[in-house]
Amino acid sequence: MTTAVVATAYGGPEVLSLIEVEVPEPGPGEVTVEVRAAGVNPFDYKRFSGAFGTDPAALPMRLGGEVSGVVTAVGAEATGPAGPIAVGDEVLARVAGGYAGVVNAPAARVVPKPAEVSWEVAAGLLAVGGTAVHLVAATKVGPGDTVLVHSAAGSVGSVAAQLAMARGARVIGTAAAKHHDRLRAYGVEPVEYGPGLADRVRALAPGGVDAALDTVGTEEAVEVSVELVADRARIATIVAFEQAAKYGFQGLGFAPGADPGVEIRENSWRELLDSVRAGKLELVVAATYPLAEVVAALELVMAGHAGGKVVLLP
Repeated sequence: MTTAVVATAYGGPEVLSLIEVEVPEPGPGEVTVEVRAAGVNPFDYKRFSGAFGTDPAALPMRLGGEVSGVVTAVGAEATGPAGPIAVGDEVLARVAGGYAGVVNAPAARVVPKPAEVSWEVAAGLLAVGGTAVHLVAATKVGPGDTVLVHSAAGSVGSVAAQLAMARGARVIGTAAAKHHDRLRAYGVEPVEYGPGLADRVRALAPGGVDAALDTVGTEEAVEVSVELVADRARIATIVAFEQAAKYGFQGLGFAPGADPGVEIRENSWRELLDSVRAGKLELVVAATYPLAEVVAALELVMAGHAGGKVVLLP
């Protein structure tokens, strides 16, 4: 048995409960992971809020999509992208129901955790990092580009900004003033969002902006991106899907009509882990909560101003 978070209805965080669930023996191509940390993502909230539908058959709904932990059992042919998986391996995994103490995961979605990477960072890297890699790849960021990253202090935006710079781009990032010093430490040129944003960006980049990466989805982010970037194929959002369709730029993710980028995201782990291990990429963990405080963790994520990744510690 293990403790797990479930949604017993559709709605706000009040529909969540902690329950005891059985953990079956791993089947062929599966492994069992003792969870040390679980990443909290906006997608988790959207699932039980009803944003993706309210099918009663999906209840009670297990939550959580990414974890780090230690393998405690392996099924037959338990081979991951990096090779065979063994009991005792420290790993990262994409899973269903990761808000739990123990979870079974498909071996195909389990990769080794480098010793230099903390449990908290490892648990938050796959979803955020895969999304950031997709943003940079889809907009073809490369040497000499000037790139505008909206919400550059957020978890996805921060990683996307660092990846863009690693590809030789100059990055201008929107953020609240309290985050500017951290962005400067990465090499990002920060600007405060709010009225006059387009003019502030122009002052920094009179030669123009080549690409825009929107991780926040506000009206301002959309309008400024469309105003400043001539080639709308080089604007991408992970939130504002209706506006993407309206203005003819890219929507990335799992919404209707968006590009899911499954292959890019699922193959991003090696680049991300190598970069973190080498000290070339930082994932900021803004807050950690025990599993029992999952409501507080999700409320912080839903508020949209965490300033980094939020992680549960079972």
